Amino acid sequence: MQLDAIDMRILSALQHNGRLSNQDLADQVALSPSACLRRVRTLEEGGLIRGYHAELDAVALGFELEAIVQVSLDRSRDDWHGEFLLQMQAFEEVTAAHVVAGPCNYILHVRCRSLPAFSDFIVDKLNKVPGMRDICSFIVLKTVKDTRDRLPLAGG
Repeated sequence: MQLDAIDMRILSALQHNGRLSNQDLADQVALSPSACLRRVRTLEEGGLIRGYHAELDAVALGFELEAIVQVSLDRSRDDWHGEFLLQMQAFEEVTAAHVVAGPCNYILHVRCRSLPAFSDFIVDKLNKVPGMRDICSFIVLKTVKDTRDRLPLAGG
């Protein structure tokens, strides 16, 4: 899909505020409301806009502990990767899982209500995943920047 400067402005505006009315968005990108709506629908249908969501405050909702967890698996097991992926889908505490290159196989982003809840997750769930070889956890003390949900679009 070929994007022009207006498409990029639309994407930038929506990633900063997905609740913009079509009229407000059209005003921001200097289009008529009907032309703006057509472009947004094309961007949605093309898969460039995957959805809209509310950003929740994890701490205010009681999820006070955030951790980054490195996981290494025994790769000699049959379907070690597939089994692990299925397990990660089942664990609500895992909010993101990444396959990585380097000294471990996966990086997990984990949210729990407390340190004891995190400990229970590691000991009773993650450590029991078949083929688990090594777990290294990093407790997040303070987040100084988090723009994972925003792309560095030019002009955004």
